[in-house]
Amino acid sequence: MQKRTLGQHLEVSAMGLGCMGMSFFYGAAPDPAGMTKLLRAAVDLGVTFFDTAEVYGPFANEELVGKALAPVRDQVVIATKFGLKHGENGPAPASGPDSRPEQIRRVTEASLQRLRTDCIDLLYRHRVDPEVPIEDVAGTVRELIAEGKVKHFGLSEAGAATISRAHAVQPVTALQSEYSLWMRDHETEIIPTLEKLGIGLVPYSPLGKGYLTGTIDPGASLAGNDLRRMLPRFAPEARQANQKLVDLLKQIAGDKGATPAQFALAWVLARKPWFVPIPGTTKLHRLEENLGALDVELTPGDLQRIEEAANDIQGERVPGGLKALFGR
Repeated sequence: MQKRTLGQHLEVSAMGLGCMGMSFFYGAAPDPAGMTKLLRAAVDLGVTFFDTAEVYGPFANEELVGKALAPVRDQVVIATKFGLKHGENGPAPASGPDSRPEQIRRVTEASLQRLRTDCIDLLYRHRVDPEVPIEDVAGTVRELIAEGKVKHFGLSEAGAATISRAHAVQPVTALQSEYSLWMRDHETEIIPTLEKLGIGLVPYSPLGKGYLTGTIDPGASLAGNDLRRMLPRFAPEARQANQKLVDLLKQIAGDKGATPAQFALAWVLARKPWFVPIPGTTKLHRLEENLGALDVELTPGDLQRIEEAANDIQGERVPGGLKALFGR
């Protein structure tokens, strides 16, 4: 397995595994026993970087990851997140940001228990909290690092100014944000800021929440409990309009003996050597397919053709009411 380094010191497999869909978001949650086998198969295939969050479920995903990876804990890097409100006494959907220092500490202690570990490798602030200065957030994580409960500090969906302010208090190892062929908003300001400060990028949804795999019928209805139904980019008319990108992916990838998913991931990997995408899956054959992207080589001509097609993506990536939680 190829390796990459996030920030200055966090070495991980060149591709990680996003675990959210094993418990949350894409309709009914799969069988935990099957997901445990998948997580252990990922380790056997060389994956060392696993991403979860307390709010995935909530709680169920951290518990799944913690239990599955406990026997190989010394071989893997586990990332989790704080910063979203949810039910304090049981599963409930996230209802807004909460990055108060006391909440960060409470969440960290609970995550340590669920993950069956004494130290979290990478702890992200999940979303923007306009009520709490980022300096207070970074300072609290700095204290947790000093106490040995956390190794590295990360941010998710933060803007360039916030990244810089946080980094001045506690060095930021990685930014996790959506990035793919159909979500390139960060290229103007955020990615140059990361490069200047020596911070890694962990692209989530590098396959466009599954759309860039070419396996989603643009005319088919999503299941009623599939949370992609609330995303404007997954509205039927947007999916129809964006199908031309998927069709081109299929064509170019096919010419190389690759799949659309492999080509889309290879594109992300080719952007910068400090990008570590974390595609999620619940199927072993998809995991193996995704890892095959590490062997796909792209020519300048390939990149130009696909990037031109990606310039006209239709539909916002999140509903208007959630935009305040992204990129500030």
